[in-house]
Amino acid sequence: MRQAAMARWQVMAVLVAGLAGCKDPAPAPAAAAGSADVAQAARPLAEQAAADAAALAAPPLATGISLDGNAFDDMLTGLHLAAPAGLQWRRDFHPQFLTPSGWAMFVPAGQAGTPLAALLVDGSNEITAAELRVGRSDDPQAVASCMQAPAEAQGTPEPVVLDGVDFVHYHAADAAMSHYLQVDGYRGMRHGHCVAIDLIVSGTRPEVYDPPRQPPFAVEAAQARLREALAAVHWNEAAGPSPSR
Repeated sequence: MRQAAMARWQVMAVLVAGLAGCKDPAPAPAAAAGSADVAQAARPLAEQAAADAAALAAPPLATGISLDGNAFDDMLTGLHLAAPAGLQWRRDFHPQFLTPSGWAMFVPAGQAGTPLAALLVDGSNEITAAELRVGRSDDPQAVASCMQAPAEAQGTPEPVVLDGVDFVHYHAADAAMSHYLQVDGYRGMRHGHCVAIDLIVSGTRPEVYDPPRQPPFAVEAAQARLREALAAVHWNEAAGPSPSR
């Protein structure tokens, strides 16, 4: 009897093992699919986290400023400027070796003013960066000398009109070691503020790298894109204290 029982258990064990070997192995792909779903769901969260970190790192908006990636508005001066294709508004200026982050280029040390925003050309990097900076100041010294070109200006400054508002335009260039800077600066008065609009192309000579680096765009092409953006300047009626333009 004992031998018969042992034989029956052995037969049952063989049958169970056979059935286990015949089971559908589908759960493994399902697990893989589940992992892919989790990764897919996590991607937007990671992208949002990166965007949130960038927003926290950017400086807060100045008083009276409305800004998104496509348009800039200054309620105090009425300046409105939309971003052309291939350029995007940023809250902070793009730092380079020869481009301090003050409210305007070439301002005297200690002169108060507010950097507002920068319109950055897509692809800008440490080799070549191009941006249109906007700043304003109601500092008495800045207001008194607003329509005067800085000492760094080269050539003869010229009067220009941007959508009905008088500005002075000057050009300046600088170089230090392997770095370079090209500036077309515009200064004009609007509602008691000196408005600075600086078209800046700066960077590092690509040939100093080993191997040489490829710039994202040519300096002349970047300057042309910034001038195109400048041509879209428009003045809305501002909420400033002065009714005069």
